[in-house]
Amino acid sequence: MSRAELVALRKGLREQKRTLVWTSGVFDVLHIGHLSSLRAARAFGDVLVVGVNDDASVKAFKGESRPIFPVAERVEMLAALGLVDYVHVFSEATPSEALQTIQPDVHCKGADYAPPTGKPIPEAAIVEAYGGRIAFLPLVPGRSSTSTLARILGEGGQG
Repeated sequence: MSRAELVALRKGLREQKRTLVWTSGVFDVLHIGHLSSLRAARAFGDVLVVGVNDDASVKAFKGESRPIFPVAERVEMLAALGLVDYVHVFSEATPSEALQTIQPDVHCKGADYAPPTGKPIPEAAIVEAYGGRIAFLPLVPGRSSTSTLARILGEGGQG
């Protein structure tokens, strides 16, 4: 779904007093941790939009060997989940520009970003400026695409 379509959706939802929730990520090598996070995000509102990094932005911060699955396949897998209402592909390193435009009511991040010890949230100021809130999603210990790929490939990188 395009940003313009999501802006129109958000406007309609606000008129209906319904809540738009956003979460985002790479979603490469979909696993139970992703599913758990999406379930938790869904519970924060009425409509869940999942932002997905495009292939170029994934390569920029994960390296040339990623993503494993191209964005079209990652989008299709997410869209097939009943928890997800809409999927939006973005090309920036962070979802800041998408959030500034779409302005969801709730922006969900993993618990690894939760204060006081969490990683900085680059888009926090944007969300706070338009009156949105940030919610944190529980993580499933030991479940990430990076750790799953490491297990599949073994320590030496051989399959």
